[in-house]
Amino acid sequence: MTRNPLMLDKYSIGVGDRFAHQAKAQLQACIDALHQGVEIIPVWNKSNREHTIIGSEPESVRRAADAAVDALGWHLPYYVDADHIGAQTVDRFLSACDFYTIDVADFIGKPALQAEVDAFVHSHRSLLGRVSLVGIDDSLTITEEDLRTTAAKFLAAIKIAGEVYRKIAETKGAGNFIAEVSMDETDRAQSPAELLIILAAVAQERIPIQTIAPKFSGRFNKGVDYVGDVALFEQEFALDVAAIAHAVEQFDLPRNLKLSVHSGSDKFSIYPAIHATLTRFNAGVHLKTAGTTWLEELIGLAEAGGDGLALAKEIYAEAFAHREELCGPYATVIDIQEEQLPSPQTVSTWSSEEFTSALRHVPGREHYNSSLRQLLHVGFKVAAKMGERYLGLLEANEEVIARNVTENLYRRHIVPVFLGGKRVTTAAGQLTSAGGNA
Repeated sequence: MTRNPLMLDKYSIGVGDRFAHQAKAQLQACIDALHQGVEIIPVWNKSNREHTIIGSEPESVRRAADAAVDALGWHLPYYVDADHIGAQTVDRFLSACDFYTIDVADFIGKPALQAEVDAFVHSHRSLLGRVSLVGIDDSLTITEEDLRTTAAKFLAAIKIAGEVYRKIAETKGAGNFIAEVSMDETDRAQSPAELLIILAAVAQERIPIQTIAPKFSGRFNKGVDYVGDVALFEQEFALDVAAIAHAVEQFDLPRNLKLSVHSGSDKFSIYPAIHATLTRFNAGVHLKTAGTTWLEELIGLAEAGGDGLALAKEIYAEAFAHREELCGPYATVIDIQEEQLPSPQTVSTWSSEEFTSALRHVPGREHYNSSLRQLLHVGFKVAAKMGERYLGLLEANEEVIARNVTENLYRRHIVPVFLGGKRVTTAAGQLTSAGGNA
């Protein structure tokens, strides 16, 4: 019997679980959405860098995901993502993963062979001139210079993506995994016209991608809200969605191809724009939330008080002392204002409420501190070095931590993006505002 190829569903959410203890709590958020009639497929993601820092292997993510699915009786698909991999790092993920985020950002701008650029321009002349997109009043205009310049900038990167894809396919078999191409961690956002040309190159390279993660305009800092022009983002996002639909029809790409929003956690100000666009075009999206769960672990520990609160304060003190080392690898995706960071001495006097109020990202909450939150977001290395001491407190305070993890993922992320902030029915049959700030 021929096995049907894996197909990523319309709505999916990437969930990071750096210490492999919150898979059930994360899955519960998807179950809560299912109770409201919306299917959201969980994709557990963890990068090579995170595995190296934690000292874990991809199999640990697979085990945690499988255990959560078994425990909660999840009957829909789920995946484990080899996050931001390349040719040099993919091998360790081949046995455990069925979703591969192929990161080509480092190769954008590498010179392509002139003959390859010429051949691409010649074979894609249909893109020249005005390109009408379904559902969009304004058309895209692509000149030959645009086509040539974009090809010169991106062809080498897409060729690398093809090599990585084929390396995975040699082991997994075509159709047995989901491929994503990521180019968000670069210096400049790709325009919708560039995205259309990039997708033509992806199709030419015969990579059956099901999601693509471009870099959008504005700042997508780790674990905090979007910084930029929300109206401009909505216009750009809509054009990207329409460009993908056009590329699917013109270049024979997978019909379920959709945008992936990386560093998507806590981007509260653009969630209504994303939801409105998805509704307008009947489109899907992959929202990657990643490290927000690790912060909910810290919030849960602080909320628990006692040893949990003491450990959370200690982690902050260590992160503060080593902030340059911790922030270095994430310099392009954080904006920490040193003067806003409280001293460890000050934090040592805080109550549970004071610590959680500073760290928990609730828009408009008086004591929320985005700089503290960003520092702790990249400070998971401190907890990793604590080993069983940290993990033991996660297990001892599982109930309070799990509640925070589920609530954060469901109420602050899933509801505004996928449900549109609608009022929903609780298990007890009561109406409640799903988009609340609790």
